[in-house]
Amino acid sequence: MKLHNNTIRGVHSALEAIFEEGQYADKVIERTLKSNPKWGARDRSFIAETTYEMVRWWRLINYLSPSKDYWDLFGTYWLMQGNELPPWEEFARINPEKLKTRYEALEKPALLESIPDWMQELGEKELGDKWAPEIHSLNEEAEVVLRVNTLKMNREQLKNRLAADGIRTYIVKGYPDALILEERQNIFRNPAFKEGLFEVQDASSQLVAAALAVEPGMRVIDACAGAGGKTLHLAALMENKGKILSMDLGEWKLQQTKLRARRNGIDIIERKVIEGSKTIKRLKESADRLLLDVPCSGMGVLRRNPDTKWKLSPESIAQVQETQQEILQSYPSMLKKGGQMVYATCSILPSENEKQIQKFLNSEAGKEFELLEEQRVLAHESGFDGFYIARLMKK
Repeated sequence: MKLHNNTIRGVHSALEAIFEEGQYADKVIERTLKSNPKWGARDRSFIAETTYEMVRWWRLINYLSPSKDYWDLFGTYWLMQGNELPPWEEFARINPEKLKTRYEALEKPALLESIPDWMQELGEKELGDKWAPEIHSLNEEAEVVLRVNTLKMNREQLKNRLAADGIRTYIVKGYPDALILEERQNIFRNPAFKEGLFEVQDASSQLVAAALAVEPGMRVIDACAGAGGKTLHLAALMENKGKILSMDLGEWKLQQTKLRARRNGIDIIERKVIEGSKTIKRLKESADRLLLDVPCSGMGVLRRNPDTKWKLSPESIAQVQETQQEILQSYPSMLKKGGQMVYATCSILPSENEKQIQKFLNSEAGKEFELLEEQRVLAHESGFDGFYIARLMKK
């Protein structure tokens, strides 16, 4: 592939915003691509994919690079991908043979997988023998997975509709609403998306709403709804009949839910900002089903959010674990007796998952609950994001 100076500079500016200004990779890439409308589809794809991959392998690239200069870092990455560098002055400091020798001498797992030392230690401690294949899998590029909006059409119809537009997809057993793109592309530009025929949602994430076992006509609370991806899935599973209370601390997130629901043809969602403990108390024993898709470290979704590796710390994980338990101690009061709730995270760490559920069940608040089933989804076993899903019933 021929390199172009201006697109490499686009990658440089994106990396600078991510690593020097602490901005989120997805927002940076979106803004970078908007900044130059003259870039074609191939250029835009190069910038997005190169930026994500350099973020993913940032520690290893820095270790192998002759300097911290962005041209040296890019050149090092380019050679790591098995490419040749053009004879540009910007790459004069890079010695491909020296770089290859240095890489082949590497033995340290944290460097080879390009993660912080503390993350390697934590992963080994919590997952044991499963950590090595898991982190290796989490360093692979995530597939683009669609969830068909069953209120408007079935999966086979969507598959055929996309095929007519030249977009090839395939089906994976065990995920009834999922279609996986054979080739990465900007699917949001397709008319089928604008018509609300599908949402982009990882296959593992699609398991969460399904685990709640909702039925049409129920009153359901999605208490940590965010931008509403799982809320929309719940509404489709309920056939747009009943009531879903979509709750979050951030009003701006719930605004996204409103826009997405309109596109999906859903009208059973009511949005509510959590303003404190009073909001929870007012809803005591009001829900047939309760979804707690709690804040987490995001350790299960590193393949689609590689910059998380560099933003996390042992302290931030400990802090999010406190938040998880606080939610478990108060939010389940909104569930009716005989009702069911799902606790879910996009983390692979037992300390955020199984151990949190056991701590809750052993507490005063959890004594009237029983664990019906739990599922730990690991990326190297499923091929999709890492998740944890526990279903409990209020006695």
